[in-house]
Amino acid sequence: MNRYIECPGPFPDERMVKFIMEHHVMTLATVSQNAIPWCASCFYAYDPGTASLVFTSDETTRHGLEMTGNPLVSAAIALETRITGRIRGVQISGKVRKILGEESGNWSSLYLKNFPVAALVKTTLWVLECEYIKMTDNRLGFGKKLVWHR
Repeated sequence: MNRYIECPGPFPDERMVKFIMEHHVMTLATVSQNAIPWCASCFYAYDPGTASLVFTSDETTRHGLEMTGNPLVSAAIALETRITGRIRGVQISGKVRKILGEESGNWSSLYLKNFPVAALVKTTLWVLECEYIKMTDNRLGFGKKLVWHR
Protein backbone atom coordinates (compact mmCIF):
# COMPACT_ATOMS: atom_id res chain seq x y z
CA MET A 1 0.00 0.00 0.00
CA ASN A 2 1.45 3.36 -1.05
CA ARG A 3 1.07 5.86 1.76
CA TYR A 4 2.38 8.79 -0.32
CA ILE A 5 0.06 10.75 -2.60
CA GLU A 6 1.95 12.94 -5.09
CA CYS A 7 0.38 16.36 -5.67
CA PRO A 8 1.72 17.57 -9.03
CA GLY A 9 1.43 21.15 -10.20
CA PRO A 10 3.06 24.53 -9.82
CA PHE A 11 1.44 25.14 -6.42
CA PRO A 12 0.82 23.00 -3.33
CA ASP A 13 -2.40 21.01 -3.00
CA GLU A 14 -5.31 23.08 -1.67
CA ARG A 15 -5.48 20.91 1.48
CA MET A 16 -1.88 21.85 2.30
CA VAL A 17 -2.55 25.54 1.66
CA LYS A 18 -5.70 25.52 3.80
CA PHE A 19 -3.85 23.87 6.69
CA ILE A 20 -0.89 26.27 6.49
CA MET A 21 -3.20 29.29 6.38
CA GLU A 22 -5.20 28.06 9.40
CA HIS A 23 -2.06 28.24 11.55
CA HIS A 24 0.45 30.96 12.37
CA VAL A 25 3.45 29.44 14.19
CA MET A 26 6.12 27.30 12.56
CA THR A 27 9.12 25.54 14.00
CA LEU A 28 12.06 26.66 11.88
CA ALA A 29 15.12 24.40 11.68
CA THR A 30 18.57 25.75 10.78
CA VAL A 31 22.09 24.31 10.85
CA SER A 32 25.26 25.95 12.11
CA GLN A 33 28.59 25.99 10.27
CA ASN A 34 29.63 23.15 12.61
CA ALA A 35 26.59 21.10 11.48
CA ILE A 36 24.75 21.56 14.79
CA PRO A 37 20.96 21.79 14.25
CA TRP A 38 18.76 24.40 15.89
CA CYS A 39 15.00 25.02 16.08
CA ALA A 40 13.13 28.27 16.66
CA SER A 41 9.43 29.07 16.79
CA CYS A 42 8.38 31.90 14.46
CA PHE A 43 5.09 33.57 13.58
CA TYR A 44 4.50 33.46 9.82
CA ALA A 45 2.10 34.55 7.11
CA TYR A 46 1.64 32.43 3.99
CA ASP A 47 1.54 33.73 0.43
CA PRO A 48 -0.31 31.18 -1.74
CA GLY A 49 0.70 33.03 -4.93
CA THR A 50 4.38 32.21 -4.35
CA ALA A 51 4.12 29.19 -2.01
CA SER A 52 6.23 31.11 0.52
CA LEU A 53 6.18 31.86 4.23
CA VAL A 54 7.11 35.35 5.40
CA PHE A 55 8.37 35.87 8.95
CA THR A 56 10.44 38.25 11.01
CA SER A 57 13.51 37.60 13.09
CA ASP A 58 16.48 39.60 14.22
CA GLU A 59 19.62 38.84 12.22
CA THR A 60 21.60 38.46 15.47
CA THR A 61 19.54 35.53 16.81
CA ARG A 62 21.12 32.12 16.51
CA HIS A 63 18.76 31.10 13.70
CA GLY A 64 19.20 34.50 12.01
CA LEU A 65 22.97 34.05 11.93
CA GLU A 66 22.63 30.47 10.73
CA MET A 67 20.17 31.44 7.94
CA THR A 68 22.60 34.12 6.80
CA GLY A 69 25.35 31.49 6.54
CA ASN A 70 23.19 28.69 5.11
CA PRO A 71 19.86 29.54 3.44
CA LEU A 72 18.69 25.90 3.31
CA VAL A 73 16.14 25.42 6.10
CA SER A 74 13.25 23.22 7.14
CA ALA A 75 10.04 24.05 8.96
CA ALA A 76 7.18 22.18 10.61
CA ILE A 77 3.64 23.25 11.39
CA ALA A 78 1.51 20.91 13.48
CA LEU A 79 -1.98 20.64 14.87
CA GLU A 80 -1.82 19.79 18.55
CA THR A 81 -4.11 16.87 19.31
CA ARG A 82 -4.08 13.73 21.42
CA ILE A 83 -6.47 11.97 19.03
CA THR A 84 -4.45 9.83 16.59
CA GLY A 85 -7.13 9.96 13.89
CA ARG A 86 -6.95 13.78 13.81
CA ILE A 87 -3.17 14.19 13.53
CA ARG A 88 -2.28 16.72 10.83
CA GLY A 89 0.87 18.66 10.06
CA VAL A 90 3.28 19.75 7.36
CA GLN A 91 7.02 19.48 7.00
CA ILE A 92 8.63 21.97 4.63
CA SER A 93 12.08 22.42 3.15
CA GLY A 94 13.30 25.30 1.06
CA LYS A 95 15.50 28.35 0.85
CA VAL A 96 15.23 31.42 3.01
CA ARG A 97 16.26 34.94 2.09
CA LYS A 98 16.20 38.39 3.64
CA ILE A 99 13.78 40.86 2.13
CA LEU A 100 15.42 44.19 1.40
CA GLY A 101 14.58 47.50 -0.26
CA GLU A 102 11.65 47.90 -2.64
CA GLU A 103 10.72 44.24 -2.43
CA SER A 104 9.82 44.61 1.26
CA GLY A 105 6.54 46.46 0.62
CA ASN A 106 4.32 43.54 -0.40
CA TRP A 107 5.91 41.09 2.03
CA SER A 108 5.73 43.59 4.88
CA SER A 109 2.02 44.29 4.22
CA LEU A 110 1.22 40.57 4.18
CA TYR A 111 3.02 40.02 7.49
CA LEU A 112 1.62 43.16 9.17
CA LYS A 113 -1.92 42.27 8.08
CA ASN A 114 -1.57 39.13 10.21
CA PHE A 115 0.59 40.61 12.99
CA PRO A 116 0.06 44.40 13.23
CA VAL A 117 2.01 44.64 16.50
CA ALA A 118 5.17 43.79 14.52
CA ALA A 119 5.12 47.36 13.18
CA LEU A 120 6.35 48.48 16.60
CA VAL A 121 9.59 46.50 16.36
CA LYS A 122 12.53 46.98 14.03
CA THR A 123 13.43 43.55 12.76
CA THR A 124 14.42 41.71 9.59
CA LEU A 125 11.85 40.31 7.21
CA TRP A 126 12.59 36.84 5.76
CA VAL A 127 10.88 34.69 3.14
CA LEU A 128 11.01 30.91 3.08
CA GLU A 129 10.39 29.79 -0.50
CA CYS A 130 8.91 26.30 -0.13
CA GLU A 131 10.58 23.72 -2.37
CA TYR A 132 9.04 20.60 -0.81
CA ILE A 133 5.98 20.12 1.39
CA LYS A 134 4.85 16.85 2.96
CA MET A 135 1.52 16.83 4.74
CA THR A 136 0.41 14.14 7.15
CA ASP A 137 -3.37 13.96 7.48
CA ASN A 138 -4.63 10.94 9.38
CA ARG A 139 -8.20 11.86 8.43
CA LEU A 140 -7.29 10.50 4.95
CA GLY A 141 -6.24 7.20 6.53
CA PHE A 142 -3.58 6.36 9.08
CA GLY A 143 -0.13 7.38 7.83
CA LYS A 144 -1.32 8.95 4.55
CA LYS A 145 0.98 11.69 3.24
CA LEU A 146 0.44 14.34 0.56
CA VAL A 147 3.69 15.37 -1.15
CA TRP A 148 4.41 18.44 -3.30
CA HIS A 149 7.66 19.47 -5.00
CA ARG A 150 8.22 22.85 -6.65
